[in-house]
Amino acid sequence: MQPTQDLSILSLVLNASILVQLVMLLLLGLSVASWTIIFRKGMSLKAVRRDTERFERDFWSGGDLNTLLQGAMRNKEQASCLERIFESGMQEFLKGNEIDGARRAMKAAYQREMDTLEANLPFLASVGSVSPYIGLFGTVWGIMNSFRGLANVQQATLASVAPGIAEALVATAIGLFAAIPAVVAYNRNAADIDRLSIRFETFIEEFSNILQRQQQARS
Repeated sequence: MQPTQDLSILSLVLNASILVQLVMLLLLGLSVASWTIIFRKGMSLKAVRRDTERFERDFWSGGDLNTLLQGAMRNKEQASCLERIFESGMQEFLKGNEIDGARRAMKAAYQREMDTLEANLPFLASVGSVSPYIGLFGTVWGIMNSFRGLANVQQATLASVAPGIAEALVATAIGLFAAIPAVVAYNRNAADIDRLSIRFETFIEEFSNILQRQQQARS
């Protein structure tokens, strides 16, 4: 009776070929990097939503715009995305009393904030789309090695090829493990950022209307 072969995950990884092990290591690195981004992005977007709601409450409570501007200028490092957009528009309006200039300044600030919010999303998209193919490459290579090894065996049995095929399939499993959370996180974060984008754009339009009424009242 032949001894039972160890087909545990750890054993399959340790006994895999060098190339398959490199593929697994690459996928593991991509998974760790994507999970790091997922947690950081989730925390940052939660803070942005909280700060946006706080500033909207302060803004629509009927407070003085100059007071809000001074508060934003005093706390530049802790200012929310929407607060920085407001500051850009208000400062530009106070310089020349022009609505178009204020709107352009807010649009520029809006684009800078969106670039910051969207940082690292392309990496998650790349991990989600590429990882399964990297894992599939490791699987194909491992299966090829298993079948090449059969050339030196007089009688091929399932037991002789099972370890090679099993270790090759581990690469695909790791690829999916890296890809699925990245895709889910990308879609969720992209949706959250789209909602924030709509809120920012709506604020720009409403604030522009307020500035326009102030301009008309002064003229």
